[in-house]
Order: sequence, then structure tokens, then C-alpha cells
Amino acid sequence: MHSVVITGIGLISALGGLEQSWLRLLNGESGIRPYQPFPELPVRPLALIDRVPSSLTTLTQFIVADALADADLQTPMPNCGVVIGSSRGCQASWEELARAAAEPGSGGVGKLFSRPHSPWFKGETWLETLPHQAAIATARQIGSRAPVIAPMAACATGIWAIARGFELIQMGQCQRVVAGAVEAPITRLTLAGFDKMGALAKTGAYPFDQRRDGLVLAEGGAVLVLESAELALSRGVPIYGQILGVGFSCDAYHVTTPKSSSKSAISAIQQCLNRSHLSPTEIDYIHAHGTGTRLNDENEAQLIEYLFPHGVAVSSTKGATGHTLGASGAMGIAFCLMALKDQILPPCVGLGKPEFDLDLVTQARRHNVRQVLCWSFGFGGQNAIVALGQ
Repeated sequence: MHSVVITGIGLISALGGLEQSWLRLLNGESGIRPYQPFPELPVRPLALIDRVPSSLTTLTQFIVADALADADLQTPMPNCGVVIGSSRGCQASWEELARAAAEPGSGGVGKLFSRPHSPWFKGETWLETLPHQAAIATARQIGSRAPVIAPMAACATGIWAIARGFELIQMGQCQRVVAGAVEAPITRLTLAGFDKMGALAKTGAYPFDQRRDGLVLAEGGAVLVLESAELALSRGVPIYGQILGVGFSCDAYHVTTPKSSSKSAISAIQQCLNRSHLSPTEIDYIHAHGTGTRLNDENEAQLIEYLFPHGVAVSSTKGATGHTLGASGAMGIAFCLMALKDQILPPCVGLGKPEFDLDLVTQARRHNVRQVLCWSFGFGGQNAIVALGQ
């Protein structure tokens, strides 16, 4: 099978682009601020890129362009595969349509589609709000005629997407794949839904901290340029690292709550280690899911203590970037690759008083980083793990 390496990274978060996000993250800064994007909803801590919610299509276009520039590539790229996921897709557009249809005298959705001056009148406008929009827009942007995939697996979407790109190259279907995930989830329904579940933080994101009280919704994403090692070496471009293996499982337990035993998550981690030909003692750093919710962080801490009793450096970057839902795993992988490149571990921003006996990185730490794990645990019990190496 082909070895798969990463030659380009595009990332946008509330901290900025890739380099700015990385430097601010290492400095312990956070992009989380109090916002009230919708007047009928209360002020909440959020991680917005601008002062108003972003567009999924616009974010995707910028992130993909940055990834291609970083990899020194030009379009069109007809033989490049595309795997871009999003757990929320164009939900903001759907909510806009629903609100317009509910207005007095609107005549409902059917009338909105039939009015010549309605923004929904043109069929292509509606089709461009379907869940696979980010992948389709990327395929158009780069001129791809190769496989185009749009995975959705809740907060595990980003790692799922990159793993699918990894497999396309391993199986010889493509020599190059653009893979990642993008989210623009700051919508009325998303905020109201997470609030109803009691999952939203009141003041900020504090992963693994005693005072943590919930997650902070965020927008952003990350896209990687994956290439076979042979292609990357023939081009003579810098390589961030390589994907060593992946592991996946599902709890099949509850729509939002992870199973307390963590057996399924532990199985996914063990799968990833076995496929990567690594032992737990060979892992130098774990980029944890670390949402800042009571239940997630407790379960994660337990499984880390179980699988890595010797101790391993751990941090979550969501205290700085917020939780970008389906894009969080892709962003985590991007930060892991920067850690491999610079030999620095990113801190767990927002962590003041740790609740767990883990080697939590509280400040940027110089470290010999050779192999790392990045993982995501999504609603519905979706567990996704990836191992990366120099």
C-alpha cells in the first residue's frame, strides 16, 4: 500500500489562519468572546471568525485555496480526489428558508419557490444548500473529475473525511486528495438545540478543568492536501508528516451520551494503534476531543488513564478555538501536524485547575514529537482516531 503524507494545510479559526492560529494558540490566547448574533437569543460565549456568522461556501473556498497554496499546487487538478465533510452543512440557509416561509402572506415554501424575485426561485440556488455542498463546491473550485465524497458523522466528521482520503490513496484510486471538514454552525436552531440539551457553556471553554460547564460553539475548518509519498517526493515539496493509521467504532448506545465504559472508544484507539504498528508507549502526544462538558472530559480522562497508564502529554485546543463540531477533528489534525513540524505541544487553553491526574499541557511545551494521536467522539457514539508520524 502507498504511504500517505500531508503537503498542505488550510485552516481558519476564530484565532485566524493557520500560522496566526498556531502562534496565538501557543501563546495561550483564545478566540472565544461573548456574542449575540441573534437578538431573540441571549448573549453566549462563541468563537466567531468575524462579528457575524460566516457562510459555509465562503469559508470552504478560502480554506481550500490556502491548502493548495501551502502545497504549491495550481488548479485545475482533474485527478485530485475530494473528501470534504460537514456535520451541519448549509443549515443556516435552510433556517432562512423556513423563517421566510413562516412569514405572514408568504404562502409557504411552495410559493417561495415559484416567485420570480424570490432568492429560492432558481433551482440551482436550492440545490446548492444540500448537505454535500462543501464537497461539491471544492470539486468545482479545483476542477476535479476524481471521486468526490461528503461524509457526515457528527463531531467525528473531520477525521472520517481525512481517513477516507487516506484510503483513496492507499487503494491506488488517487495519488492526491483534498480532505477535511468545514463548519458554519452558528444558527438559531443550533444554539437553541444545544442550549436545550444543557450542553452550552456560560462563560467559556475549559477542557478538563474543575469548573468546566459546557462547550462553546465555533465556526471554522481545516483542509489537508494528502499525497502518496512517491508523488510528494517527486515534487520536492516540504512534508508535514504522514498518516500512520486510523480506527473507528460506534457505541450504538445513545443519541448524545457516550457509553460510560468507553469500550467502543477504547476499541477504536486499539485498532488505530495496531494498524499503525505502534504501542501506547510510542505515542508522544494526544490531541484530545476535550469539549469542556462534564461527561465527555470525564470519559476521555478515564480511557486515557486505562490505555496510557505510563503517562502521555495531552491537550485539547477547544479552549482557544471553541468547538467546530464536525470540523474539530480536522483542525485537531492540523495542529498535530504543526506540533510535529515545530516540535512543540500546544497548550490546553482555559485549563486552570485540572480535575484529572493526566499530563495535561498547560503551556506550550518543547518536546520530542514523533508519533501522535488525534481523536474525536461524536453524537451517536461516533469514535474516530488517527495516528500521525514524522
